[in-house]
Amino acid sequence: MHLAIDAMGGDQGPRAAVGGSVQALRQYPGLSVTLYGQRAAIERHLSASLLRSALGRRITLNHVEGVLPASMSPSTVLRTSSCHTPVVTSLHAAVGAVAEGRVDGCISAGDTGALMALSRQQVGMLEGVARPAISAPIPTLGKRCYLLDLGANVDCQPRHLLQFADMGSQMVRLLDGVERPRVAVLNIGIEQHKGGRLQRAAHELLSARTDCGYEYSGFIEGDALFKGAIDVVVCDGFVGNVALKTSEGLARMLADRLQAAFSKNLLSRLISLLTRPALASFREQINPVRYNGASLLGLAGTVVKSHGAADSRGFFYAIERAIKEVHEQLPQRLKASLAG
Repeated sequence: MHLAIDAMGGDQGPRAAVGGSVQALRQYPGLSVTLYGQRAAIERHLSASLLRSALGRRITLNHVEGVLPASMSPSTVLRTSSCHTPVVTSLHAAVGAVAEGRVDGCISAGDTGALMALSRQQVGMLEGVARPAISAPIPTLGKRCYLLDLGANVDCQPRHLLQFADMGSQMVRLLDGVERPRVAVLNIGIEQHKGGRLQRAAHELLSARTDCGYEYSGFIEGDALFKGAIDVVVCDGFVGNVALKTSEGLARMLADRLQAAFSKNLLSRLISLLTRPALASFREQINPVRYNGASLLGLAGTVVKSHGAADSRGFFYAIERAIKEVHEQLPQRLKASLAG
């Protein structure tokens, strides 16, 4: 398996991308990667001894001078990539490698809008998919719950949410082994008369489905997302993005508050020592880093978005997500399931 890595995207740039790539190469012996970006910046995070090792021989450096400005809008990115003298950045190069079939998938921590726009333009969409969707898991008391869309589509129609349910349930079936995923629509109440036109109309469409391969469970409220009773929750991108960022912020706040509470005085520090294994396990379970790696569903190839603030460990989880999708041939199998 060969993956393209946009090494210049995200807050930490090559530090996170290179560190996460090396960790993935150590864990997956059959993996090789091409790092796209400024060679000098990338090599600062790769020792000469590592490059000479067997692991290093599975790393290819592809020098790309251009770096996508964070302020560039997706529409500008598209215009610059299709003009007579196209701008070439690490993001363009990594996505282009997928489009040309030189790699099996790519991972980037760059701007979400730019990544989605470029991927739609260069990699293309699966036939029959009206809108792509960004999906990522959130921690729950039970199994993972996947939320989509997370920002690709601010304005949605009911048929789009129906397709999100189809793609999300198929992803959970293939990647997590859930035979009959439970699907719900995110809403402000569980009663059928609650919510806006989008939610009510999507509910009607989903309720009318038969033999769709998943169990539609109706509406779900925000506080129930974390109970683990639902596998796939669909919503428009505006609502989904707010819900995801809120859950990430809440997880960090809880971890920080616990740390502060057990550092307050001598007694609390003693209790902290006694409960350290349980606290460490709790922090790990709610740590957003473990859930890094958002799938861009509906594309004709595998493209995974890493959180812009992810460190090397977080970037590793995004790579691991891409490995799973490539191994399970998610785009191809999504295409087959949607056609059927």
